[in-house]
Amino acid sequence: MNKLQKLLKEKGILLADGATGTNLIPMGLDSGQAPEAWNFDHVDRIQKLHQSFIDAGSDIVVTNSFGGTARRLHLHDLHDRVVEINRAAAEIAGDLVAKSGREIVIAGSVGPTGDLLVPLGELTYEAAVEAFEEQMIGLKQGGADVAWIETMSSPEEIDAAIEAANKVELDYVVTASFDTAGNTMMGLTPAAFAQQMAGKYPRPQAFGSNCGVGASDLLVAAIDLVANADGIPVVAKANAGIPKIAGDKVVYSGSPELMGDYAKLAMNLGVSIIGGCCGNSPAHVKAMADALRTHNGGDAPTEEEIIETLGPLVSPKSTKKSERSSRRRRRG
Repeated sequence: MNKLQKLLKEKGILLADGATGTNLIPMGLDSGQAPEAWNFDHVDRIQKLHQSFIDAGSDIVVTNSFGGTARRLHLHDLHDRVVEINRAAAEIAGDLVAKSGREIVIAGSVGPTGDLLVPLGELTYEAAVEAFEEQMIGLKQGGADVAWIETMSSPEEIDAAIEAANKVELDYVVTASFDTAGNTMMGLTPAAFAQQMAGKYPRPQAFGSNCGVGASDLLVAAIDLVANADGIPVVAKANAGIPKIAGDKVVYSGSPELMGDYAKLAMNLGVSIIGGCCGNSPAHVKAMADALRTHNGGDAPTEEEIIETLGPLVSPKSTKKSERSSRRRRRG
């Protein structure tokens, strides 16, 4: 039994951490700069961010390695340091976890390559596997407990990342972003994604959704994820509301209180790993920790109840198909 399985068995529900990128910006990360470079240039700032989430109660710390494939690091002339960068990302988190005095999962963040796979783009499946494998070798060397494959939209790219994790012999978690009318950008539905994960061998340690367009949208997607999970733990790592421009800054609409309510709803839905993505500060994570500690559970919320509590959907499902079907029925 690995660390993630052990903690899930002991606690039932785990608290993940919050955002990386949106918290590094006020710490000095410039637009266009690679956050992964800070694993060498500003180790103290990455340590400070991880520690703030550990102090807030996180059971899972996600490494600063989201754009850690050679495909993405090439944009910053760092493509020849892939293993080194990812190893450092895991080691920074691991050092803090070792000092924490409690069991915390080190989740090695693996984001999309940023390229479209053949036939929509030029990236072959084999090249995608190779890119993910190189990244995961570094994460495993650094002590990551699990490959945290996140913000995915393409079924083929998900498959490539999973194949890489299997090659490296690293347990894996997969989360997709359902930000386009209730589906991923590449048209993958929550139910289809859940069924894809349930059919894998070995199965993921957990799967679910992160990022996207807001907490309401993510939890509505989670209804179908949980319904089709076939016993696999489900992850919900939502943005803190939606981003808004305030002067020269981007702020998120979701307060810590709202994310506390989100955590309660996620718990009621049957989600096993609850945390935050973009816009979620340590204060948001602390609010989720408090909510999960004090909440006694309740009935699974409906879509309407989620919207009533967290606000309207930002990208609701399209009704065009059903309207067309209705017209066809009327014509018949």
